[in-house]
Amino acid sequence: TLDEVAAALDEFGTPHVVKADGLAAGKGVIVTDDRESALAHAAEYLGTGGVLVEEFLSGPEVSLFFLSDGDTVRALSPAQDFKRLRDGDEGPNTGGMGAYSPLPWLDEGWGGEAAFVEQVTREVAEPVIRQLDAEGTPFIGLLYAGLILTDRGVRVIEFNARFGDPETQVVLPRLVEPLSGLLLAAASGNLEDVAQPTFRDTAAVTVVLASEGYPSAPQVGRPLTGTDAAASIEGVHLAHAATAHGPEGLVATGGRVLNVVATGENFAQARARAYEALLRITLEGGQFRTDIAASVG
Repeated sequence: TLDEVAAALDEFGTPHVVKADGLAAGKGVIVTDDRESALAHAAEYLGTGGVLVEEFLSGPEVSLFFLSDGDTVRALSPAQDFKRLRDGDEGPNTGGMGAYSPLPWLDEGWGGEAAFVEQVTREVAEPVIRQLDAEGTPFIGLLYAGLILTDRGVRVIEFNARFGDPETQVVLPRLVEPLSGLLLAAASGNLEDVAQPTFRDTAAVTVVLASEGYPSAPQVGRPLTGTDAAASIEGVHLAHAATAHGPEGLVATGGRVLNVVATGENFAQARARAYEALLRITLEGGQFRTDIAASVG
């Protein structure tokens, strides 16, 4: 009830964290110091289901994907996404405005990417897979762990039985082995015969182009031009999310319209390619963040 939410907010204190207990297109959580905003968010979702009030956790967020055949677990490379709409992590939460991979800052405090992945596999993914198997409901497929790295260690924010968007767009371009072979091994129960996946020593950055009014009221139906010119840049490809062919060319049909994905020898090169490509695309009222992976060396 809303009274129970209010009591929990007062117990945990600020910042308040309220989550919809169900699917909400990546927008079901609010983090705010304003008690009334937290209550209003809870009231919005209580009409269709429950809500969770959680302790605020401080630290960088990391997304890590695992393949499982119900017994064996194989991890992919970690990524970090940007949930807020505007630069500097300002504005409302979104489904994700950009991402990058790998995470070189894991060298500081976590022993590097390999050590971090091994730790999370051992402490998070494998125990979950073992427990599900013990309960007679083995998990076969893709397990997405949303993590936060606190001063007290790794904490799990959420699990999803799917790839994450936009993190997948920067993980898969770096994958050396064919994804199809990994998926087949997971589906057929032969993942133990497959070595840990390897990744290219390149940087990958993706930036989302969103419609005007996103996330609350995206303006749709507007022409989208310049995509061919953007995709012609070396190391760049486009992942369309909400586009369609209209009588005179492409039009935007939703909030997050497309991802510009760029790879490079380093993050400076990958970012430069991504933003050069974005500047070649025209969408009236289109919006994107200019600080994706800006702080990464």
